[in-house]
Amino acid sequence: MIVTVAAFKGGVGKSTTALHLATYLQSQADTLLVDGDLNRSALDWADRGKLPFKVADEREGVDLARLYEHIVIDTPTKPDTKELKTLARGCDLLVIPCTPDAIALAATLHMVDALQGYRVNYRILLNIIPPSPNNSGEEARNALENAGLPVFKSGIRRLAVFQRAALLGVPVNGVKDAYAQIAWRCYVEVGKEMLELGARR
Repeated sequence: MIVTVAAFKGGVGKSTTALHLATYLQSQADTLLVDGDLNRSALDWADRGKLPFKVADEREGVDLARLYEHIVIDTPTKPDTKELKTLARGCDLLVIPCTPDAIALAATLHMVDALQGYRVNYRILLNIIPPSPNNSGEEARNALENAGLPVFKSGIRRLAVFQRAALLGVPVNGVKDAYAQIAWRCYVEVGKEMLELGARR
């Protein structure tokens, strides 16, 4: 399965999402994460600690791809039209992380518009959802679903343990913290849904 993670806005947890989806897929079969982000966030994360899967840049990824069952691709923020077309055609599922705020929602709608005309299987992932009583996550989900857009049933909560994981260079399930397993369960639920979507192709 080839999963591409892309967004038209920075700061929506794109690289964190790519890394944790790769962690989940690695629990199923050998997985490669291709770091195409200009910031090299996943490679930096890997350099700080130890990840359970291989991380490569685009050049190395081309040579390694055939050795892996699953490939997750982290992309530059706001790919241009040509890049987006290539990304859309070359994956089984395009994951679009989106935070529950007006600017990120607008950027996500622009990206969905840009995808029109391409045959692409995509899902929007609500990310960095604040805790109650803040209901912006629910409001964002309702807005996206009312617009007829496909949204993952599960979302990712805003938890500081993700920042700790990045500092340590491990996935969140490798952090000794009371919230680590809560954070990891968010991605496990998304991962299960992702595999189901891929199986339907």
